[in-house]
Amino acid sequence: MEDFSKWYHNILEEAEIIDSRYPIKGMSVWLPHGFKLRKYILKELKELFDKDHEEVLFPLLVPEDELAKEGIHVKGFEDEVYWVTHGGQKELNKKLAIRPTSETAMYPMFSLWVRSHIDLPMKFYQVVNTFRYETKHTRPLIRVREITTFKEAHTVHSNQEDAAKQVEIAIELYKKLFDMLAIPYLISKRPVWDKFPGADYTMAFDTFFPDGKTLQIGTVHNLGQTFAKTFDIKFENNEGNHEYAYQTCYGLSDRVIASVIAIHGDEKGLVLPPAIAPDQVTIIPIIFKDGGEEVMAKCNEIESSLQSSGIRVKIDDRDMRPGKKFYDFELSGCPIRIELGPRDLAENKAILVRRDTLEKIEINLEENYTSKIQEIFEEIAINLKNKAWKHTEENITHSSNLDEVKDIVANGKIVSVDWCGDEDCGKEIEEITELDILGTQAEEGKEKKEKELDTKEPNTEEPDAETRTTCINCKKEAKYKALIAKTY
Repeated sequence: MEDFSKWYHNILEEAEIIDSRYPIKGMSVWLPHGFKLRKYILKELKELFDKDHEEVLFPLLVPEDELAKEGIHVKGFEDEVYWVTHGGQKELNKKLAIRPTSETAMYPMFSLWVRSHIDLPMKFYQVVNTFRYETKHTRPLIRVREITTFKEAHTVHSNQEDAAKQVEIAIELYKKLFDMLAIPYLISKRPVWDKFPGADYTMAFDTFFPDGKTLQIGTVHNLGQTFAKTFDIKFENNEGNHEYAYQTCYGLSDRVIASVIAIHGDEKGLVLPPAIAPDQVTIIPIIFKDGGEEVMAKCNEIESSLQSSGIRVKIDDRDMRPGKKFYDFELSGCPIRIELGPRDLAENKAILVRRDTLEKIEINLEENYTSKIQEIFEEIAINLKNKAWKHTEENITHSSNLDEVKDIVANGKIVSVDWCGDEDCGKEIEEITELDILGTQAEEGKEKKEKELDTKEPNTEEPDAETRTTCINCKKEAKYKALIAKTY
Protein backbone atom coordinates (compact mmCIF):
# COMPACT_ATOMS: atom_id res chain seq x y z
CA MET A 1 0.00 0.00 0.00
CA GLU A 2 1.72 3.18 -1.16
CA ASP A 3 -0.27 5.58 1.00
CA PHE A 4 -1.59 3.63 3.95
CA SER A 5 -2.92 6.68 5.82
CA LYS A 6 -5.08 7.72 2.86
CA TRP A 7 -6.26 4.14 2.32
CA TYR A 8 -7.15 3.75 5.99
CA HIS A 9 -9.25 6.90 6.17
CA ASN A 10 -10.96 6.07 2.87
CA ILE A 11 -11.80 2.50 3.86
CA LEU A 12 -13.46 3.60 7.10
CA GLU A 13 -15.75 5.83 5.04
CA GLU A 14 -16.29 3.68 1.94
CA ALA A 15 -16.85 0.43 3.83
CA GLU A 16 -19.21 2.33 6.14
CA ILE A 17 -17.39 1.56 9.37
CA ILE A 18 -17.66 4.99 11.00
CA ASP A 19 -18.55 8.55 10.06
CA SER A 20 -15.89 10.98 11.32
CA ARG A 21 -17.86 14.11 10.46
CA TYR A 22 -19.35 14.39 13.95
CA PRO A 23 -18.77 18.02 15.04
CA ILE A 24 -16.34 17.21 17.87
CA LYS A 25 -12.76 16.38 16.96
CA GLY A 26 -11.75 12.84 17.85
CA MET A 27 -15.33 11.52 18.13
CA SER A 28 -17.09 9.48 15.44
CA VAL A 29 -20.38 7.72 14.77
CA TRP A 30 -20.50 3.96 14.33
CA LEU A 31 -22.37 3.06 11.13
CA PRO A 32 -24.40 -0.19 10.89
CA HIS A 33 -21.71 -2.23 9.10
CA GLY A 34 -18.98 -1.07 11.46
CA PHE A 35 -21.18 -1.57 14.50
CA LYS A 36 -21.83 -5.18 13.50
CA LEU A 37 -18.09 -5.75 13.12
CA ARG A 38 -17.62 -4.27 16.60
CA LYS A 39 -20.46 -6.43 17.96
CA TYR A 40 -19.00 -9.70 16.72
CA ILE A 41 -15.52 -8.85 18.02
CA LEU A 42 -17.05 -8.10 21.42
CA LYS A 43 -18.98 -11.37 21.26
CA GLU A 44 -15.74 -13.31 20.90
CA LEU A 45 -14.10 -11.27 23.66
CA LYS A 46 -16.98 -11.76 26.09
CA GLU A 47 -17.09 -15.51 25.46
CA LEU A 48 -13.45 -15.64 26.57
CA PHE A 49 -13.90 -13.49 29.66
CA ASP A 50 -17.25 -14.79 30.85
CA LYS A 51 -15.64 -18.14 31.67
CA ASP A 52 -13.64 -16.65 34.54
CA HIS A 53 -14.77 -13.04 35.06
CA GLU A 54 -17.97 -11.28 36.06
CA GLU A 55 -19.20 -8.46 33.82
CA VAL A 56 -20.11 -5.22 35.62
CA LEU A 57 -20.93 -1.63 34.74
CA PHE A 58 -19.66 1.36 36.71
CA PRO A 59 -20.76 5.02 36.43
CA LEU A 60 -19.16 7.37 33.93
CA LEU A 61 -18.44 10.18 36.42
CA VAL A 62 -15.71 10.12 39.05
CA PRO A 63 -15.64 12.60 41.97
CA GLU A 64 -12.59 14.84 41.92
CA ASP A 65 -11.47 13.79 45.40
CA GLU A 66 -11.52 10.08 44.44
CA LEU A 67 -9.58 10.77 41.26
CA ALA A 68 -7.03 12.79 43.21
CA LYS A 69 -6.35 10.05 45.77
CA GLU A 70 -3.88 8.19 43.60
CA GLY A 71 -1.46 10.97 42.73
CA ILE A 72 0.89 8.92 40.53
CA HIS A 73 -2.02 7.53 38.55
CA VAL A 74 -3.72 10.89 38.09
CA LYS A 75 -0.48 12.51 36.95
CA GLY A 76 -0.51 10.12 34.00
CA PHE A 77 -3.92 11.41 32.92
CA GLU A 78 -4.19 14.95 34.33
CA ASP A 79 -3.78 16.68 30.97
CA GLU A 80 -6.40 14.45 29.34
CA VAL A 81 -9.33 14.62 31.80
CA TYR A 82 -12.67 16.11 30.79
CA TRP A 83 -14.43 17.80 33.71
CA VAL A 84 -18.12 18.33 34.48
CA THR A 85 -18.39 21.59 36.43
CA HIS A 86 -22.12 22.40 36.23
CA GLY A 87 -25.41 20.62 36.75
CA GLY A 88 -27.74 22.64 34.57
CA GLN A 89 -27.03 26.27 35.48
CA LYS A 90 -25.71 25.45 38.93
CA GLU A 91 -21.99 25.18 39.57
CA LEU A 92 -21.14 21.93 41.29
CA ASN A 93 -19.51 21.94 44.72
CA LYS A 94 -17.28 19.11 43.57
CA LYS A 95 -15.98 18.72 40.03
CA LEU A 96 -16.72 15.40 38.35
CA ALA A 97 -14.23 13.76 35.99
CA ILE A 98 -15.50 11.90 32.93
CA ARG A 99 -13.59 8.64 33.27
CA PRO A 100 -10.29 8.43 31.41
CA THR A 101 -10.05 4.91 32.89
CA SER A 102 -11.89 3.36 35.82
CA GLU A 103 -9.47 2.52 38.62
CA THR A 104 -10.53 5.48 40.74
CA ALA A 105 -14.22 4.78 40.03
CA MET A 106 -14.11 1.07 40.84
CA TYR A 107 -11.66 0.79 43.70
CA PRO A 108 -13.63 2.75 46.33
CA MET A 109 -16.35 0.13 45.78
CA PHE A 110 -13.84 -2.70 45.98
CA SER A 111 -12.92 -1.46 49.46
CA LEU A 112 -16.56 -2.05 50.45
CA TRP A 113 -16.84 -5.46 48.78
CA VAL A 114 -13.59 -7.07 49.95
CA ARG A 115 -13.84 -8.35 53.52
CA SER A 116 -12.25 -11.78 53.87
CA HIS A 117 -9.78 -13.98 52.06
CA ILE A 118 -12.73 -16.18 51.10
CA ASP A 119 -14.01 -13.29 48.95
CA LEU A 120 -10.89 -13.50 46.81
CA PRO A 121 -10.03 -13.60 44.03
CA MET A 122 -12.48 -11.11 42.54
CA LYS A 123 -12.41 -10.80 38.76
CA PHE A 124 -14.52 -8.19 37.00
CA TYR A 125 -14.63 -6.64 33.55
CA GLN A 126 -16.67 -4.01 31.75
CA VAL A 127 -16.94 -2.61 28.23
CA VAL A 128 -17.54 1.14 28.37
CA ASN A 129 -16.85 4.50 26.78
CA THR A 130 -13.90 6.46 28.13
CA PHE A 131 -12.93 10.03 27.37
CA ARG A 132 -9.48 11.60 27.06
CA TYR A 133 -8.69 15.07 25.84
CA GLU A 134 -6.20 13.91 23.25
CA THR A 135 -3.93 16.79 22.25
CA LYS A 136 -1.95 14.94 19.59
CA HIS A 137 -3.14 14.43 16.03
CA THR A 138 -6.29 12.32 16.27
CA ARG A 139 -6.79 9.31 14.03
CA PRO A 140 -10.07 7.35 13.88
CA LEU A 141 -10.14 4.27 16.12
CA ILE A 142 -6.43 4.72 16.85
CA ARG A 143 -6.03 8.01 18.71
CA VAL A 144 -9.40 9.45 19.71
CA ARG A 145 -11.07 11.55 22.38
CA GLU A 146 -13.92 9.15 22.95
CA ILE A 147 -12.89 5.51 23.14
CA THR A 148 -16.18 3.80 22.42
CA THR A 149 -15.01 0.22 22.93
CA PHE A 150 -12.91 0.24 26.10
CA LYS A 151 -12.74 -3.20 27.67
CA GLU A 152 -11.10 -3.18 31.08
CA ALA A 153 -10.71 -6.02 33.57
CA HIS A 154 -9.84 -5.57 37.23
CA THR A 155 -8.91 -8.34 39.64
CA VAL A 156 -8.22 -8.54 43.40
CA HIS A 157 -6.04 -11.20 45.04
CA SER A 158 -4.83 -12.22 48.47
CA ASN A 159 -1.14 -12.53 47.59
CA GLN A 160 1.55 -11.34 45.21
CA GLU A 161 1.96 -14.76 43.58
CA ASP A 162 -1.69 -14.98 42.55
CA ALA A 163 -1.56 -11.47 41.09
CA ALA A 164 1.51 -12.40 39.03
CA LYS A 165 -0.27 -15.56 37.84
CA GLN A 166 -3.27 -13.46 36.84
CA VAL A 167 -1.02 -11.34 34.64
CA GLU A 168 -0.02 -14.51 32.80
CA ILE A 169 -3.66 -15.63 32.55
CA ALA A 170 -4.62 -12.25 31.07
CA ILE A 171 -1.81 -12.49 28.53
CA GLU A 172 -3.08 -15.91 27.45
CA LEU A 173 -6.64 -14.58 27.09
CA TYR A 174 -5.47 -11.76 24.86
CA LYS A 175 -3.35 -14.14 22.80
CA LYS A 176 -6.44 -16.28 22.16
CA LEU A 177 -8.43 -13.22 21.09
CA PHE A 178 -5.73 -11.86 18.79
CA ASP A 179 -5.10 -15.31 17.30
CA MET A 180 -8.80 -15.60 16.48
CA LEU A 181 -8.67 -12.15 14.85
CA ALA A 182 -5.48 -13.15 12.98
CA ILE A 183 -3.67 -10.15 14.45
CA PRO A 184 0.08 -10.75 14.94
CA TYR A 185 1.49 -9.40 18.19
CA LEU A 186 4.71 -8.65 20.02
CA ILE A 187 4.57 -9.08 23.79
CA SER A 188 6.99 -7.03 25.84
CA LYS A 189 7.50 -5.58 29.29
CA ARG A 190 7.22 -1.81 29.04
CA PRO A 191 10.24 0.19 30.22
CA VAL A 192 9.76 1.71 33.66
CA TRP A 193 9.16 5.23 32.28
CA ASP A 194 6.38 3.97 30.03
CA LYS A 195 4.47 1.68 32.41
CA PHE A 196 0.89 2.31 33.51
CA PRO A 197 0.82 5.03 36.20
CA GLY A 198 0.74 3.32 39.61
CA ALA A 199 1.60 -0.16 38.32
CA ASP A 200 4.52 -2.29 39.48
CA TYR A 201 5.03 -3.30 35.85
CA THR A 202 3.18 -3.34 32.53
CA MET A 203 3.10 -6.04 29.87
CA ALA A 204 1.97 -4.86 26.44
CA PHE A 205 0.84 -6.22 23.09
CA ASP A 206 1.94 -4.33 19.97
CA THR A 207 1.05 -5.10 16.39
CA PHE A 208 2.74 -4.08 13.15
CA PHE A 209 0.88 -1.91 10.65
CA PRO A 210 1.40 -1.78 6.85
CA ASP A 211 3.07 1.64 7.13
CA GLY A 212 5.87 0.26 9.32
CA LYS A 213 4.56 1.70 12.59
CA THR A 214 3.56 -0.30 15.65
CA LEU A 215 0.31 0.12 17.54
CA GLN A 216 -0.24 -0.84 21.17
CA ILE A 217 -3.39 -2.98 21.16
CA GLY A 218 -3.53 -4.36 24.69
CA THR A 219 -1.92 -3.95 28.08
CA VAL A 220 -1.76 -6.00 31.28
CA HIS A 221 -0.71 -4.33 34.54
CA ASN A 222 0.42 -5.78 37.83
CA LEU A 223 -0.69 -3.08 40.31
CA GLY A 224 0.82 -4.71 43.38
CA GLN A 225 -0.65 -3.06 46.50
CA THR A 226 -0.42 0.54 45.23
CA PHE A 227 -4.14 1.13 44.74
CA ALA A 228 -5.14 -1.13 47.65
CA LYS A 229 -3.22 1.10 50.04
CA THR A 230 -4.69 4.24 48.50
CA PHE A 231 -8.32 3.04 48.53
CA ASP A 232 -8.03 0.89 51.68
CA ILE A 233 -8.80 -2.43 50.01
CA LYS A 234 -8.10 -4.86 52.86
CA PHE A 235 -9.08 -8.43 53.66
CA GLU A 236 -8.94 -10.63 56.74
CA ASN A 237 -6.47 -13.46 56.29
CA ASN A 238 -6.53 -16.98 57.78
CA GLU A 239 -4.96 -15.73 61.01
CA GLY A 240 -7.57 -13.05 61.47
CA ASN A 241 -5.20 -10.21 60.55
CA HIS A 242 -6.04 -7.52 58.02
CA GLU A 243 -3.74 -6.92 55.07
CA TYR A 244 -3.82 -5.04 51.80
CA ALA A 245 -4.93 -6.88 48.69
CA TYR A 246 -2.95 -7.27 45.46
CA GLN A 247 -4.46 -6.19 42.16
CA THR A 248 -4.14 -6.41 38.40
CA CYS A 249 -5.93 -4.68 35.54
CA TYR A 250 -5.84 -5.14 31.79
CA GLY A 251 -7.49 -3.45 28.86
CA LEU A 252 -7.92 -3.04 25.15
CA SER A 253 -9.86 -0.64 22.96
CA ASP A 254 -11.09 0.41 19.50
CA ARG A 255 -7.52 -0.13 18.36
CA VAL A 256 -8.22 -3.85 18.07
CA ILE A 257 -10.91 -3.09 15.47
CA ALA A 258 -8.53 -0.71 13.70
CA SER A 259 -5.93 -3.48 13.58
CA VAL A 260 -8.29 -5.99 11.97
CA ILE A 261 -9.11 -3.42 9.29
CA ALA A 262 -5.54 -2.26 8.69
CA ILE A 263 -3.66 -5.55 8.79
CA HIS A 264 -5.94 -7.65 6.58
CA GLY A 265 -7.36 -5.06 4.19
CA ASP A 266 -6.17 -4.62 0.61
CA GLU A 267 -6.63 -2.21 -2.27
CA LYS A 268 -10.11 -3.59 -2.94
CA GLY A 269 -11.37 -3.05 0.62
CA LEU A 270 -11.80 -4.96 3.84
CA VAL A 271 -10.74 -8.56 4.32
CA LEU A 272 -12.32 -9.96 7.49
CA PRO A 273 -11.83 -13.19 9.44
CA PRO A 274 -15.06 -15.19 9.11
CA ALA A 275 -15.76 -15.31 12.85
CA ILE A 276 -16.29 -11.55 13.06
CA ALA A 277 -17.54 -10.63 9.57
CA PRO A 278 -20.95 -8.89 9.70
CA ASP A 279 -22.01 -11.06 6.73
CA GLN A 280 -20.11 -14.30 6.29
CA VAL A 281 -21.65 -15.19 2.92
CA THR A 282 -23.16 -12.95 0.25
CA ILE A 283 -25.35 -14.62 -2.36
CA ILE A 284 -25.47 -12.76 -5.68
CA PRO A 285 -28.14 -13.90 -8.14
CA ILE A 286 -27.12 -13.43 -11.76
CA ILE A 287 -30.48 -12.76 -13.38
CA PHE A 288 -31.16 -12.18 -17.07
CA LYS A 289 -34.50 -11.97 -18.88
CA ASP A 290 -35.42 -15.60 -18.30
CA GLY A 291 -35.09 -17.86 -15.28
CA GLY A 292 -35.12 -15.13 -12.65
CA GLU A 293 -37.79 -16.71 -10.46
CA GLU A 294 -36.06 -20.09 -10.37
CA VAL A 295 -32.71 -18.49 -9.56
CA MET A 296 -34.19 -16.43 -6.70
CA ALA A 297 -36.00 -19.47 -5.33
CA LYS A 298 -32.70 -21.39 -5.23
CA CYS A 299 -30.91 -18.41 -3.63
CA ASN A 300 -33.55 -18.35 -0.91
CA GLU A 301 -33.12 -22.08 -0.40
CA ILE A 302 -29.32 -21.69 -0.06
CA GLU A 303 -29.83 -18.79 2.34
CA SER A 304 -32.13 -20.85 4.58
CA SER A 305 -29.76 -23.80 4.55
CA LEU A 306 -26.77 -21.68 5.58
CA GLN A 307 -28.75 -19.79 8.22
CA SER A 308 -29.88 -23.06 9.80
CA SER A 309 -26.18 -23.86 10.29
CA GLY A 310 -25.59 -20.55 12.08
CA ILE A 311 -23.93 -18.82 9.14
CA ARG A 312 -24.63 -15.11 8.67
CA VAL A 313 -25.77 -14.74 5.08
CA LYS A 314 -27.52 -12.17 2.90
CA ILE A 315 -28.87 -12.12 -0.66
CA ASP A 316 -27.82 -9.07 -2.65
CA ASP A 317 -30.97 -8.69 -4.75
CA ARG A 318 -30.53 -5.00 -5.53
CA ASP A 319 -31.54 -3.92 -9.02
CA MET A 320 -28.07 -3.24 -10.40
CA ARG A 321 -25.37 -4.87 -12.47
CA PRO A 322 -23.50 -7.84 -10.95
CA GLY A 323 -20.18 -5.99 -11.34
CA LYS A 324 -21.26 -3.33 -8.84
CA LYS A 325 -22.37 -6.05 -6.42
CA PHE A 326 -18.99 -7.77 -6.76
CA TYR A 327 -17.30 -4.45 -6.01
CA ASP A 328 -19.39 -3.95 -2.88
CA PHE A 329 -18.73 -7.52 -1.76
CA GLU A 330 -14.98 -6.95 -1.98
CA LEU A 331 -15.26 -3.60 -0.22
CA SER A 332 -17.31 -5.02 2.68
CA GLY A 333 -14.84 -7.78 3.56
CA CYS A 334 -17.44 -10.55 3.44
CA PRO A 335 -15.40 -13.81 3.38
CA ILE A 336 -17.36 -15.67 0.70
CA ARG A 337 -19.70 -14.81 -2.14
CA ILE A 338 -21.85 -17.27 -4.03
CA GLU A 339 -22.78 -16.49 -7.64
CA LEU A 340 -25.80 -18.24 -9.09
CA GLY A 341 -27.25 -17.78 -12.59
CA PRO A 342 -29.63 -19.76 -14.85
CA ARG A 343 -26.82 -21.80 -16.43
CA ASP A 344 -25.41 -22.69 -13.00
CA LEU A 345 -28.86 -23.66 -11.78
CA ALA A 346 -29.41 -25.89 -14.82
CA GLU A 347 -26.25 -27.80 -13.89
CA ASN A 348 -27.11 -27.70 -10.14
CA LYS A 349 -23.92 -25.85 -9.28
CA ALA A 350 -22.80 -22.42 -8.12
CA ILE A 351 -19.57 -20.41 -8.13
CA LEU A 352 -18.05 -19.61 -4.75
CA VAL A 353 -15.45 -16.81 -4.47
CA ARG A 354 -13.07 -16.38 -1.51
CA ARG A 355 -12.48 -12.77 -0.50
CA ASP A 356 -8.95 -13.37 0.81
CA THR A 357 -7.58 -14.87 -2.42
CA LEU A 358 -10.41 -14.09 -4.91
CA GLU A 359 -10.15 -17.76 -5.91
CA LYS A 360 -13.23 -19.15 -7.69
CA ILE A 361 -14.47 -22.56 -6.58
CA GLU A 362 -17.29 -24.54 -8.19
CA ILE A 363 -19.67 -26.17 -5.70
CA ASN A 364 -22.26 -28.87 -6.32
CA LEU A 365 -25.64 -27.83 -4.92
CA GLU A 366 -26.66 -31.47 -4.54
CA GLU A 367 -23.82 -32.07 -2.09
CA ASN A 368 -23.28 -30.73 1.44
CA TYR A 369 -22.11 -27.28 0.45
CA THR A 370 -22.64 -25.96 4.00
CA SER A 371 -19.82 -28.08 5.40
CA LYS A 372 -17.66 -27.06 2.42
CA ILE A 373 -18.22 -23.39 3.24
CA GLN A 374 -17.36 -23.98 6.90
CA GLU A 375 -14.13 -25.68 5.82
CA ILE A 376 -13.29 -22.67 3.67
CA PHE A 377 -13.97 -20.37 6.63
CA GLU A 378 -11.27 -22.26 8.56
CA GLU A 379 -8.89 -22.04 5.59
CA ILE A 380 -9.45 -18.28 5.31
CA ALA A 381 -8.79 -17.78 9.03
CA ILE A 382 -5.55 -19.76 8.83
CA ASN A 383 -4.45 -17.98 5.66
CA LEU A 384 -5.03 -14.51 7.16
CA LYS A 385 -3.17 -15.45 10.32
CA ASN A 386 -0.18 -16.95 8.50
CA LYS A 387 0.05 -14.06 6.06
CA ALA A 388 -0.05 -11.44 8.82
CA TRP A 389 2.50 -13.21 11.02
CA LYS A 390 4.85 -13.72 8.09
CA HIS A 391 4.74 -10.01 7.29
CA THR A 392 5.53 -9.10 10.89
CA GLU A 393 8.33 -11.61 11.33
CA GLU A 394 9.97 -10.61 8.05
CA ASN A 395 10.13 -7.02 9.24
CA ILE A 396 11.92 -7.53 12.55
CA THR A 397 15.68 -7.21 12.26
CA HIS A 398 18.48 -7.26 14.81
CA SER A 399 21.08 -4.52 14.99
CA SER A 400 24.20 -3.97 17.07
CA ASN A 401 24.88 -0.50 15.66
CA LEU A 402 22.87 2.36 17.18
CA ASP A 403 23.74 4.63 14.25
CA GLU A 404 21.83 2.45 11.79
CA VAL A 405 18.70 1.90 13.91
CA LYS A 406 16.96 5.07 12.74
CA ASP A 407 17.49 4.23 9.05
CA ILE A 408 16.26 0.65 9.52
CA VAL A 409 13.05 1.85 11.15
CA ALA A 410 12.62 4.52 8.44
CA ASN A 411 12.53 1.63 5.97
CA GLY A 412 9.47 0.25 7.72
CA LYS A 413 10.98 -2.26 10.13
CA ILE A 414 11.16 -3.03 13.84
CA VAL A 415 14.63 -3.30 15.33
CA SER A 416 15.67 -5.74 18.04
CA VAL A 417 18.69 -4.62 20.09
CA ASP A 418 20.68 -5.75 23.10
CA TRP A 419 20.10 -3.39 26.04
CA CYS A 420 21.45 -3.11 29.57
CA GLY A 421 18.02 -2.17 30.99
CA ASP A 422 19.22 1.06 32.63
CA GLU A 423 16.60 3.81 32.52
CA ASP A 424 19.01 6.66 31.68
CA CYS A 425 20.58 4.58 28.93
CA GLY A 426 17.16 3.70 27.53
CA LYS A 427 16.03 7.31 27.44
CA GLU A 428 19.29 8.23 25.72
CA ILE A 429 18.62 5.58 23.07
CA GLU A 430 15.17 7.06 22.47
CA GLU A 431 16.63 10.56 22.26
CA ILE A 432 19.37 9.57 19.81
CA THR A 433 17.08 7.55 17.55
CA GLU A 434 13.96 9.71 18.01
CA LEU A 435 12.10 6.42 18.37
CA ASP A 436 10.44 4.43 21.15
CA ILE A 437 11.65 1.42 23.06
CA LEU A 438 8.56 -0.78 23.05
CA GLY A 439 9.87 -2.95 25.85
CA THR A 440 11.88 -6.06 26.63
CA GLN A 441 11.15 -9.62 25.61
CA ALA A 442 11.84 -12.97 27.20
CA GLU A 443 14.69 -14.89 25.60
CA GLU A 444 13.65 -16.96 22.58
CA GLY A 445 12.60 -20.50 23.48
CA LYS A 446 12.50 -19.95 27.25
CA GLU A 447 9.55 -19.64 29.58
CA LYS A 448 8.82 -16.18 30.94
CA LYS A 449 10.77 -15.77 34.14
CA GLU A 450 9.39 -14.29 37.33
CA LYS A 451 12.60 -12.34 37.77
CA GLU A 452 12.16 -10.67 34.42
CA LEU A 453 8.63 -9.66 35.35
CA ASP A 454 9.48 -8.36 38.83
CA THR A 455 10.95 -4.85 38.72
CA LYS A 456 12.06 -5.15 42.33
CA GLU A 457 14.21 -8.22 41.64
CA PRO A 458 16.41 -7.64 38.59
CA ASN A 459 17.95 -10.68 36.98
CA THR A 460 21.28 -11.31 38.72
CA GLU A 461 22.05 -14.65 37.10
CA GLU A 462 25.47 -14.70 35.44
CA PRO A 463 25.01 -15.40 31.71
CA ASP A 464 27.16 -17.91 29.89
CA ALA A 465 30.26 -16.38 28.30
CA GLU A 466 29.07 -17.60 24.90
CA THR A 467 25.74 -15.79 25.19
CA ARG A 468 26.97 -12.61 26.88
CA THR A 469 26.23 -9.50 24.82
CA THR A 470 26.81 -5.78 25.27
CA CYS A 471 24.33 -2.92 25.29
CA ILE A 472 23.92 -1.21 21.92
CA ASN A 473 24.41 2.20 23.56
CA CYS A 474 26.52 2.17 26.74
CA LYS A 475 28.39 -1.10 25.95
CA LYS A 476 27.76 -2.48 29.42
CA GLU A 477 26.55 -6.04 29.73
CA ALA A 478 23.16 -6.43 28.05
CA LYS A 479 20.40 -8.01 30.12
CA TYR A 480 17.53 -7.76 27.65
CA LYS A 481 16.41 -7.92 24.06
CA ALA A 482 14.60 -4.64 23.45
CA LEU A 483 12.38 -3.69 20.53
CA ILE A 484 12.64 -0.24 18.95
CA ALA A 485 10.02 1.08 16.54
CA LYS A 486 8.11 4.05 15.27
CA THR A 487 4.81 4.07 17.13
CA TYR A 488 1.39 5.64 16.77
